[in-house]
Amino acid sequence: MKKLYRFKAVAMVFCLSLVVLAFLPRAKADEWDNKTVMTFTAPVEVPGVGAQILPAGTYVFKLVDNGADRNIVQIFNEAEDHVFTTILAIPNYRLRPTGKTVMTFKERGEGQPEAIRAWFYPGHQWGQEFVYPKSRALEIAKIVNEPVLATPVDLPAPVETLKTAPVIAVKPTGEEVAVTEVVETPPAEVANSSPAPAEALPQTASHLPLVALIGLLSLGACFGLLALSKRIV
Repeated sequence: MKKLYRFKAVAMVFCLSLVVLAFLPRAKADEWDNKTVMTFTAPVEVPGVGAQILPAGTYVFKLVDNGADRNIVQIFNEAEDHVFTTILAIPNYRLRPTGKTVMTFKERGEGQPEAIRAWFYPGHQWGQEFVYPKSRALEIAKIVNEPVLATPVDLPAPVETLKTAPVIAVKPTGEEVAVTEVVETPPAEVANSSPAPAEALPQTASHLPLVALIGLLSLGACFGLLALSKRIV
């Protein structure tokens, strides 16, 4: 009888472990790539050749490379099987969450869609400020009357190119200034903090079917082990 109880206890621990492991990969992925699903009700501009416009729709933002002073962001379609653009971004602690996952420039050109300035992962106190091609950054700087991050590299560009691409800031006058005129790296004590989450736009994608399948398989394993324990007795 004691052997039976021990066998059942081991079976239950095994099943619970399967359920826990089912959730771990997703949690780790979310922490690393900051996956964020966003729906835009109107066209928006993102860094790219000329003025690259994303039509209204649902998109997935992900970090694909997380560096010390710069990050590489990719924007996918909702199914995540197509990359619209690969963007160079600089962590900016001066930016403050405004309850939105995406921050746009306050002003825009006449008849032009809003240009994305930064992307906030929910719960973070700083944003990823996007770097625009130099010519377009100057145009935006003149519209918003403030410096805008820029790079002379044509966008979009391969990830390896963006890792070493020079980054500056351009004023409305065309004068080039240091990146520190625009951004500030988050302090170490703040970088790992977890403040109240910022409001995220609705997420349409779901992993519930996969989790449900793993749960059913786990239950099946439990019943199988219990049936085996009865035979042992």
